Amino acid sequence: MTGADLLLLALGAVAVGAGVLVVSTKHLVRAGLYLVVCLGALAGDYLVLGAELVAWVQVLIYVGAVVVLLLFAVMLTRAPIGASDDLDRPGWPAALIGGGAGLGLSVLLVDAYRWSTVTMPGAGTAERLGEQIFRSWVLPFEVLSVLLLSALVGAVVLSRPDIGRPAPQRGDTAGDLPAPQTVGADGVRR
Repeated sequence: MTGADLLLLALGAVAVGAGVLVVSTKHLVRAGLYLVVCLGALAGDYLVLGAELVAWVQVLIYVGAVVVLLLFAVMLTRAPIGASDDLDRPGWPAALIGGGAGLGLSVLLVDAYRWSTVTMPGAGTAERLGEQIFRSWVLPFEVLSVLLLSALVGAVVLSRPDIGRPAPQRGDTAGDLPAPQTVGADGVRR
């Protein structure tokens, strides 16, 4: 086992540990920060594997944009940021399903490859990757950007309490309160 293999295993352990912390913490902001650690460890794995461009794209897009967008959405929607008592559900069903899925995938991979070695193709270039993204995959790329923009606009709309309420009527003191009544000289309320 080489040093690169040990580094790959160590970064994988950090990613798995941070992923477990993401789904097990009750604090939403801490979950976002654990997600940063998990995605950073995955970027380190890509660097060890020799995919520098994919590693930096991982850092720039996922760590730098998606997690920041997630944290801004949490802050803009005024979601509870601290520990939440309503998240005290039993975790054994999720652990059972996750463990079963992981075991099933492991058995599938071992059965498919039988511990054989796989020859790696030649290293790709940023030019070929850019050609693929902006020729073959430009429509999904743009759809994703519009989806992220609409999510941000939706978070801003949800965070503004004055959007969607009817305008105050003339004579209303607080918009949703009826106008004060007066009593005339004849004793009739108006």
